[in-house]
Amino acid sequence: MTIVVVGSLNIDLVVRAPRHPEIGETIIGTEFKTFPGGKGANQAVAAARLGGAVRMVGRVGSDSFGESLLTTLIADRVDTHFIQRDPEAATGVALITVDEAGRNTIVVASGANAHLTPKDILDAEKLFRDAAVLVLQLESPLPAITQAIGLARKCGAKVILNPAPARKLEDNFLRSVDYLIPNQTELSLLTGLDSIQASIAYLHNIGVDHLIITLGEDGSIVAENGQVTPLKALPVKAIDTTAAGDAFVGAFAVALTENLDAISAAAWGNAAGAIAVTRLGAQPSLPSRKEFDEFLKRLK
Repeated sequence: MTIVVVGSLNIDLVVRAPRHPEIGETIIGTEFKTFPGGKGANQAVAAARLGGAVRMVGRVGSDSFGESLLTTLIADRVDTHFIQRDPEAATGVALITVDEAGRNTIVVASGANAHLTPKDILDAEKLFRDAAVLVLQLESPLPAITQAIGLARKCGAKVILNPAPARKLEDNFLRSVDYLIPNQTELSLLTGLDSIQASIAYLHNIGVDHLIITLGEDGSIVAENGQVTPLKALPVKAIDTTAAGDAFVGAFAVALTENLDAISAAAWGNAAGAIAVTRLGAQPSLPSRKEFDEFLKRLK
């Protein structure tokens, strides 16, 4: 069973600093590194490294950054045949600052990601025909995402949406998703409510049946069928939280293809995220299946 990821591909420009600057303030950082990133590509790599058969749809520029991203995905055995090379837009870039506690701030220049069209999705329809899971985020245009959901529905694939970057979405759109995986900030923006409990009730009332909330160092919550199940975070020393959510989503998707339920899939997500935060960078932090399995064994 395959996983289709429709989403963004960026080059991450990462600076470590003692803290995040205030508005108008300049501070001196320390280490600077460049990493392959983008929420879509991160989630594709996360799933592929954990053993998923992953195919990706997206856009990069006709530049060296785009070439580098495709090379990295191919090295991780992600099928890139339906990633377009955009002749008019640069590859997406993310500017990331990481403080001493591993917390990050991110500004994204979408570039070619913003040019992904419904036609690009339709051109990749054959990828959906044997897909078990479709993975989506919000760094791509909504019309393309909506088209992808339509194809997934037509072909019988389950739809995972990680609603990041956070934005308000229509109720009908949210109902079309099988597994909604926001963090606490994204959850609040989706519902307009500050309370997690109230947000869960609101989303269930509009027809979101499977809600998984990631809470960083506080673990995650699975809310489905009227039941709310908290899952504790795993104790690790965080160095960089940049790809923790993407590691979670990738692991969750692979777990679904291995016929695990949502609670077990979220436990996999917690474990993958815990490994990721112990390393610097987005894709370099994502664990292999061997590392993942060994980590789970140590927890038993």
